[in-house]
Amino acid sequence: MIYIILQRFAELFYSNYNTKKLLKNGAREYYAKHYPFFVILHTSWIISLLIFISHDQDPNIILLILFCILQLLRFWVLISLGKYWTTRIIHLDGAKLVRKGPYRWINHPNYVIVFFEVLILPLVFGSWIIAIIFTVLNYFLLLYRISLENKVLKYS
Repeated sequence: MIYIILQRFAELFYSNYNTKKLLKNGAREYYAKHYPFFVILHTSWIISLLIFISHDQDPNIILLILFCILQLLRFWVLISLGKYWTTRIIHLDGAKLVRKGPYRWINHPNYVIVFFEVLILPLVFGSWIIAIIFTVLNYFLLLYRISLENKVLKYS
């Protein structure tokens, strides 16, 4: 759990850095009002894991390995997007759509990874309830987010 908390804070720091730099270079943020819902969802997910999972629960090793593989894929996404990786919907006119790394095969690999992270980590510790509740909420929020991103890409 310490890893997840530190990772999310590091990503927020990196995202904020990239966002500020992109905005300074003329990019614009779109649909900012939905962003707090992601913060609330992910914070609640982490808090739920901390509160409701027994600290002496043995992890499911296979699911833990799968979760670790997701973390490697997550870093691949961050590296592939580089200075364009952000947790917000930011568009810079004239910037080409990234088509390297996992973006060669799928349009929103980060969201696929996040979907499975939210599902698998609670299951590592046998918490089906947390897995189901947050995966469903995350799924609908991601669908909405993807529709917003696609709208920005379509009209830019």
